[in-house]
Amino acid sequence: MMLAGNFYTIVASEQTPETFTVSLALNAAHPIFEGHFPGQPVVPGVCMMQTIQELLEQCLQRRLLLQKAANMKFMTMINPVAQPQVSVTLQYALQDGGLVKTSAVIRSGQTVFMKFQGTFRISG
Repeated sequence: MMLAGNFYTIVASEQTPETFTVSLALNAAHPIFEGHFPGQPVVPGVCMMQTIQELLEQCLQRRLLLQKAANMKFMTMINPVAQPQVSVTLQYALQDGGLVKTSAVIRSGQTVFMKFQGTFRISG
């Protein structure tokens, strides 16, 4: 399931050899919010994780599979009406065996919504 272009769009991005920072506009009218939850939309955790993977794939121009989620913390819910834009900061390091060690933070200003640390495997 690709979320880019439908669930979120990239507003701005900045990339260095080890960091990718992206500003996203969330689509509060996306059908997923009709079930999660009617009248009180909340970005599902699985969508946050999928967004991190898609952004890392775009950054590296490679397909990835989640190998290990060492630490995943959902700090605050994202209401796409109240927070129509969020920023995602990815720090990554390529490792032997086609692994990509990654840490990510999804936030809006000082509010942190999710923190992730884990490893992806390059799959293609």
